[in-house]
Amino acid sequence: MMKETEPHAEKFRRFETETKQPAWLVPLREAGMARFCELGFPTPRDEDWRFTNLAPVAKLPFRPVLKASVHGLTSETIGRFTFGGLAAIRLVFVNGHFAPELSAESLKPAGVQIGSLAAALADGSTVLQEYLARRSAEDVDSFTALNTAFFQDGAFIHVPAGIVVEVPIHLLFISTGSETGATSHPRTVILVDARGQATVLENYVSLDSAPSFINAFTELELGESAGLEHCKFQDESPSAFHVAAIHSRLGRGANLLAHSIATGARLSRNNIRTCLAGEGAECVLNGLYVTHGDQLADHHMVVDHAQPHCNSHEYYNGILDDRSKGVFHGRIHVHAGAQKTDAKQTNKNLLLSEHATVDTKPQLEIYADDVKCTHGATIGQLNEESIFYLRARGIGLERARRMLIHAFAGEIIDRIRFAPAREELNHIVWQRLEANPQIAEIS
Repeated sequence: MMKETEPHAEKFRRFETETKQPAWLVPLREAGMARFCELGFPTPRDEDWRFTNLAPVAKLPFRPVLKASVHGLTSETIGRFTFGGLAAIRLVFVNGHFAPELSAESLKPAGVQIGSLAAALADGSTVLQEYLARRSAEDVDSFTALNTAFFQDGAFIHVPAGIVVEVPIHLLFISTGSETGATSHPRTVILVDARGQATVLENYVSLDSAPSFINAFTELELGESAGLEHCKFQDESPSAFHVAAIHSRLGRGANLLAHSIATGARLSRNNIRTCLAGEGAECVLNGLYVTHGDQLADHHMVVDHAQPHCNSHEYYNGILDDRSKGVFHGRIHVHAGAQKTDAKQTNKNLLLSEHATVDTKPQLEIYADDVKCTHGATIGQLNEESIFYLRARGIGLERARRMLIHAFAGEIIDRIRFAPAREELNHIVWQRLEANPQIAEIS
């Protein structure tokens, strides 16, 4: 393990000496690096990673991108990326560094902090310092620890109590992918105080095809009766590696609607952890992964019901073809005393090829006796009865198949509340499904 982590430890020692940072952040970074060196990269021997082999990631040369550069991008080119044409408060990051010349912040409302995490740290934000200082290196995994050690920038959003942000906030992370092993560690912190409301669109794209590594960490904290819709769209190069964590903590009566759409990267892993920490909190977590070639898309989820009268619902669908692989591991943990919990977890997978595979493991861990909890998973091909039903009404075989696959994807996308994002993602996903020759050929 020391041999495996030494290149990272060596780069960290150099990074520490060359990076300007607040004194209070130094011990947090050092604790993160120590935790990563202790754990190393996960292997299939680890229960949470037994279906996902990270050897290709561990073998990449570790080249953190420490200096900012826009690599010839202009504000006009941003419009071609997903959500780039929407009227939004837009923050653009290139290889993990904020690019103000590519961003659009004119619609930012007064009293709301939306900007670069690095700038907030440099300005001495007490809110950000108090939040990050509460984090413990002992309860994080290898990649979150590595992010804590190396993050330089990302987004910081703070919606004060009672403020409703009407305009969506778009966070665009661009990886240039011009060098094998180029690595970025973006960190995003979103704090919505009591009764605040916001919509955040977070998407990841690549420009070039060199194998790059993105290790992202997004934190969401909602105060009492706060509301947030968060939509993540990962559409990176087929040679990229994407590991991300999304950790959420919901206060009393808070409401979180979160979506994770994954269509890109050779290997992607989303570690989603949600804690319903206040009575009456509610979350709906949706996911869609569409894979082809030899892609692997992995979603690992834990929902902690820590207080009574909380609701959680998770709906994840996968569409897989060629030799691609999907992994879903979901666990609902109902703590003692979390009575009147209502929790549901569903994972459905549609295989378009006899070589595509899925490993799914929904779990319930319940320590309270007055609860309503269900979970289930399905793996299969198109329903022949549904195809027969459509053909009996004069619809051709190929069109019938396309309609059913579109409807399967639409089960997830239609739950996106923000209409412009829903329509754009509908168009993108359906367009790619239409271009897939397997749709017309599967039986």
